Amino acid sequence: MSSAVIDEASVDIKAAYLSAEDLKLAASLLYQAYHDDPVFLEIFSSEKSDYEQRLRASIREELNAFWQAKQPMIGLYLGETMVGVACLNNPEEGVTSERFWHWRLKMLLGAGYFSTKQMIEKEKVVLAAVPLKKFHMLSFIAIHPLHQHHGFGHYLMAAVNTILTEHKDSEGVAVYATSKKYKEFFNDVNYQFIKEVEVGNVSGSLMVYYRDEEQS
Repeated sequence: MSSAVIDEASVDIKAAYLSAEDLKLAASLLYQAYHDDPVFLEIFSSEKSDYEQRLRASIREELNAFWQAKQPMIGLYLGETMVGVACLNNPEEGVTSERFWHWRLKMLLGAGYFSTKQMIEKEKVVLAAVPLKKFHMLSFIAIHPLHQHHGFGHYLMAAVNTILTEHKDSEGVAVYATSKKYKEFFNDVNYQFIKEVEVGNVSGSLMVYYRDEEQS
């Protein structure tokens, strides 16, 4: 995969595709970001004592699945420090609910049968609501807690837009925002609200960033 996607020398910020060595740190960032996400709280039964263990196992296997399927995973770096990460599904070879069998097996072992089934159902419901035929899905995004509210999220989304630019057949990027702060953030970076989508007992906002005419 290519190296830098964006590079601001004045503040030493760059975005680059993750390497295999980055996956563990990326998983840690995503765990912090999604620990209190309403969908994951429900899917992995947050009231149970092993919630955190099963959430960690799920995120780890998700990243492994992205890596093996060669899906774009972007890290945002401040100097040598990873401060953000974003994971997308390519439209032509996306990691959908029909995941390869060994991913499901590992998920069953780490997260449990019921949680794995709910994860797959979540994907089906969200993907079915997207009003596009070919699109990228922004599955995960996180900025390190110590570096939030400093504009790093906008740098990361600029890198996501670069991925979209490189895939001429993609109509846009879809995301499922389950909290008010995420909805406000994506609205701020020109994602359009499509509809509320219910996953189990949780309602979230399906939002889409459409390819601009100059990108076509």
